[in-house]
Amino acid sequence: MCGSGRLRWSGSNVNIGILGGTFDPIHAAHLIVAEEAMERLELEEVVFVPAGEPWMKAGEPVSPAHHRLNMVRLAIMCNPFFRLSSAEVEREGPSYTVDTLVEMEADYGEDARFFFILGVDSLKEFHRWKDPERILQLAVLAVVTRPEISSVDPRLLDELRRGAAERVVTLDGIHIGISATDLRHRFTQGRSTRYLVCEQVARYIAEHGLYKDAG
Repeated sequence: MCGSGRLRWSGSNVNIGILGGTFDPIHAAHLIVAEEAMERLELEEVVFVPAGEPWMKAGEPVSPAHHRLNMVRLAIMCNPFFRLSSAEVEREGPSYTVDTLVEMEADYGEDARFFFILGVDSLKEFHRWKDPERILQLAVLAVVTRPEISSVDPRLLDELRRGAAERVVTLDGIHIGISATDLRHRFTQGRSTRYLVCEQVARYIAEHGLYKDAG
């Protein structure tokens, strides 16, 4: 099912959103996307899943996982519908979405319906992910579009799994142009990050000297 706006899902399933990422650092755009997904998809909660070893960023500098976990914990602590999962950090080896979904299916049970939230740019690389067909079985993809990429071509996914387009919804109109790379540079240069990251996260970054050498 492709669409946007407030969506209604039949049955007695519990709708769970999953937002993965490096979160280096977590910022306002992540939180806004999660909140919008909560409302539009009628989610019971959104689970933030920081990657332990983000395989698509192999060779790039990434802050230690415990710092990224702590920053997410601080950022979401005031929202009772946001939850932190350390599953990918605790699991050895590269972090794969399919493994996380399999674990969550076992934890939540058969009444859970999962919505994996990702950006439209990530969707372009979806065929490179580990076992994309299995991911489409386990979760609906909630794709956050951008002004210049406002639609999803279902044929891209149907090549992976017949009927895959029915496992996609689009979340339009919530693009917030905040870059984690730019934020790291701002911290390095001592520039303002007010309103871009929450105060607790900014204070944590300063206290632990993160991003001192971000360039």
